[in-house]
Amino acid sequence: MTSLSDTVVLAHGPAWGNRFALAPLTNVQSNDDGTLSDDEHDWLVARGRGGFGLTMTCAAYVAPEGRAWRGQLGIAGDEHLPGLRRLAESLRSTGTRSAVQLHHGGRRSDAALNGVPNVGPWADPAKDTVALSTDGVRRMVADFVAAAVRAEQAGFDGVELHGAHGYLLAQFLDARSNHREDGYGGALEDRMRPLLEVVDGVRAATGPDFQVGLRLTPEGYGTTLPEGRETARALLATGQLDYLDMSLWDVRMQPRAEGHDGLLIEHFTDLPRHGALLGVAGGVLTTADAQWCLDRGADVVTVGTGAILHHDFAARALADTGFRTRPRPVPRAELAAEHVGPAFLDYLAAGWDDLVA
Repeated sequence: MTSLSDTVVLAHGPAWGNRFALAPLTNVQSNDDGTLSDDEHDWLVARGRGGFGLTMTCAAYVAPEGRAWRGQLGIAGDEHLPGLRRLAESLRSTGTRSAVQLHHGGRRSDAALNGVPNVGPWADPAKDTVALSTDGVRRMVADFVAAAVRAEQAGFDGVELHGAHGYLLAQFLDARSNHREDGYGGALEDRMRPLLEVVDGVRAATGPDFQVGLRLTPEGYGTTLPEGRETARALLATGQLDYLDMSLWDVRMQPRAEGHDGLLIEHFTDLPRHGALLGVAGGVLTTADAQWCLDRGADVVTVGTGAILHHDFAARALADTGFRTRPRPVPRAELAAEHVGPAFLDYLAAGWDDLVA
């Protein structure tokens, strides 16, 4: 039986010590210029000490116009490198493997904060968004590739490309609105092209030991479940990915659209993986939850809320088959002791109904 404590061997780069990955959690703790703060450093390094096989940063913007919220980590320029180097070195010292999640908000960026209009696959005045030209799409691909090179220069083991949750790479997948006629819209194979070009570009520009992952949403944001499954299949079939991270919201969730049987997870665990690992995320709060994911065919379990509640969720789950997270809501002082900084606490208190007492 597959065990949570198994060492995980990837197609590229170093093995992970176990099957737990820290989710790329928005924590709004970075400095206003996107440089790393002490609070964000300490939040992530505590999770490395806490036993996660992979510790991943929050979504880090790859271009200034792609910043989606204040306090977001940046990897858009060399000014971000000193903090990133510090973080990579600190994470390495804990024994965890490390990755930066690469992100561009697209039409979900904060135009007022950034001082420039948003960009996206199509124009949307309601979102202060102008349509990318064909050259603009190519520059966007180059921004992702350059950010991956910075992550490698900083000393991270890899990157995860954020192709989920309706941000820019996922916006290209939106069948409702992406009707571009330049090879980057219309048919699904063309809507997938930006993702494929980013994956190919990152793999070509980084070394043979650098790990490349991808996060996708199975359905929603203009993606049907059949198209979500086909996108996952096609990206896995490139043979370029080390892992595919499916953001399921709840690993036991059923498809939202009628006419699809079973659980969402089951629509992806049967896909040929071409050497990649399949990770799943959503609502994993106990050791039993995590083992259930492996028993359903996942290779890796990505943990979000559980890692907020316990910096050492992974170590606790590996040591105790009956481990469960502490009851919610949680007093601020207890979360602060888990290295959740003041800005992150305020963000959680404002946006999560039952997390902060």
